[in-house]
Amino acid sequence: MKFTHLHVHSHYSLLDGLAKIDDLINRARELEMDSLALTDHGSLYGAIEFYQKATKAGIKPIIGSELYVAYESRHQKRSGIDNQRYHLTMLAQNEKGYKNLIQLVSKANLEGFYYKPRVDKELLKEHHEGLIALSGCASSEISKALVVKNFAKAEKIALEYRDIFGPDNFYLEIQNFPNFSANQTIREGIIQLSKKTNIPLVATGDVHYLKSEDAEAQDILVAVQTASRLDDEDRLTMKRDDFSLKSEEKMIELFKDVPEAITQTANIASRCNLALKFGQIQFPHFPLPTNDTENGYLEKLSLANVPKKYGKISEAILKRLNYELGVINKAGFASYFLIVQDLVNWAKSKNIAVGPGRGSAAGSLVSYLLGITNIDPFKYELIFERFLNPDRIAPPDIDLDFDDLKRDEVIRYAASKYGKDHVAQIITFGTMAARAAIRDTGRSLGFPYSFCDKIAKLIPLHMSLKESVERVTELKQIFDTDSEAKRLILTAQKLEGNVRHASTHACGVVITKEPLTEYAPLQKATNADSDAVITQYEMRGCEALGLLKMDFLGLKNLTIIEKTLESIKNNKNQMIDIEKIPLDDKKTFKLLEEAKTIGVFQLESSGMRRYLKELRPREIEDIIAMISLYRPGPMDQLPEYLARKHGRKKIEYIHPLLEPVLKNTCGIMIYQEQLMQMARVIAGFTLAEADILRKAIGKKIKKLLQE
Repeated sequence: MKFTHLHVHSHYSLLDGLAKIDDLINRARELEMDSLALTDHGSLYGAIEFYQKATKAGIKPIIGSELYVAYESRHQKRSGIDNQRYHLTMLAQNEKGYKNLIQLVSKANLEGFYYKPRVDKELLKEHHEGLIALSGCASSEISKALVVKNFAKAEKIALEYRDIFGPDNFYLEIQNFPNFSANQTIREGIIQLSKKTNIPLVATGDVHYLKSEDAEAQDILVAVQTASRLDDEDRLTMKRDDFSLKSEEKMIELFKDVPEAITQTANIASRCNLALKFGQIQFPHFPLPTNDTENGYLEKLSLANVPKKYGKISEAILKRLNYELGVINKAGFASYFLIVQDLVNWAKSKNIAVGPGRGSAAGSLVSYLLGITNIDPFKYELIFERFLNPDRIAPPDIDLDFDDLKRDEVIRYAASKYGKDHVAQIITFGTMAARAAIRDTGRSLGFPYSFCDKIAKLIPLHMSLKESVERVTELKQIFDTDSEAKRLILTAQKLEGNVRHASTHACGVVITKEPLTEYAPLQKATNADSDAVITQYEMRGCEALGLLKMDFLGLKNLTIIEKTLESIKNNKNQMIDIEKIPLDDKKTFKLLEEAKTIGVFQLESSGMRRYLKELRPREIEDIIAMISLYRPGPMDQLPEYLARKHGRKKIEYIHPLLEPVLKNTCGIMIYQEQLMQMARVIAGFTLAEADILRKAIGKKIKKLLQE
């Protein structure tokens, strides 16, 4: 007899489920389970992460959600009616069911939200195809009727759901939590209902954590959600029963009176065969002039801008341009460049400040010619292959900086051009860091604030609890000698890293080819106006689905620059074109040399100002080098660089071939481009091969380095 857990909550059931996706999958493997469902409350937050990780682990992923069903209509908003919602467990059988589940979750959040995201039976009828429905837990509509001994009502509801989903796609969900007061009443009613209606039973465990010993930690999580303490009377708690990921043997024992309910779990699992596709790029349609192709229009725009940037077309420029266009066209990325240049140039036409370009995109001549970046890749010897590698094609990634007060205008423009239902910001999840986990756990356990605060302050920022106990002597001593501190830390460890809340990503935006709900579930933005929506899949999920993900960063420094230029115009009656400010102004370099840089982006910290005085910058390249060196890791080379620059130490090269590569930086490797050039001159790598080496070193990918 095979059993599959079909009702499972992860930490994406916010402050209700304790188990992280990795832990759920690892536990399922320990228990030798070949399939597992994920049914978080009212959302699909973890669906992509779960699907990918379960598949990789050799476990069949079943994507679902425990939906909230409104008492009557999802549009109805009045209190006091059966808490306004019931629970209903939904599982996707196939792609059609998955897309219908996306529709249900999205509409529940966008149309039916009232404290919780709610669907209604109208929506269930509209989007039932490809879905299997389980009647739900003790908070389901059927269970609520059985609790008040209204069997006739329960039967009517069950038959209504069977009519909605079809006789083969609706099951009566039966659970067994002996310490729950209404457990026996509901179980007996569900079994009787199954016999009378021939609707099959299916056993579920309503999983909220991994092991029985995690019950207290999950109880604390619920206490955090409800802002209560464990010793509060009448608080919400699940601790009386076991909601762990139980073994097959344990579930068979719990349901030995209805063995068919166990068998049905395997039957349902065999019917759920959703196959998601990843890595297929889904760029939006860019509107083209009549008779133009994407590749042809990109080439036309690029060539038209050469005279504006360089005065005339040289052989070197034409060669580089043709090479870049060849790589872009072969990879199918022409529409991406057209979309980005349109957004940037629209913003500029509306006097919205746009940054000059950041990251590897500055190495693209096409980006420079289209106005996406303002940095000449020829002048600064920037390498295109660092941006797009013809040997390992990956989607380009251009981060865009806008005036932070006008960034939303650019997003609205994108929505007007590609359709409001094609553009959304991206969700992000806040997790419990170590210190927060200590404080939240301590408050729920009723420990004094001063006690919890003392322990929390001993934890270094960005260090885990486990690591802190191992490395911080005072904390380890408290852990070893104080039993209450040990209990606090061990319990907090189970909460550490759990998702605490969802919010809107600071800059991530997706633009889709088809309406958004073809790809991802949506909800209202948590920190924006009521019309703004966000995807329920975070950045990595959107990228995995091949969606066009762009970073629209709001940069306050651009706002300051714009306001400064406006002030000069108003007070001095003088127009300044910031693109034409000379980079060799002696008065400016005198200010930099004297470290009068408070308010200057990246040059205003006390450490940077100290090094600026020692550097005595004379040209823009000095500032570029200083900013590159002034960061963890490279900073170790700063004293050496300064000593060489001012003749206190001899400039040396570890090989004569490297002198042309490292001459401008006093023989010290500072830039990733220099690493790529080194690989070319020393090892004979192509620039594409050199980029793979750069990636392996930068991301510390041991396997790739060995290759």
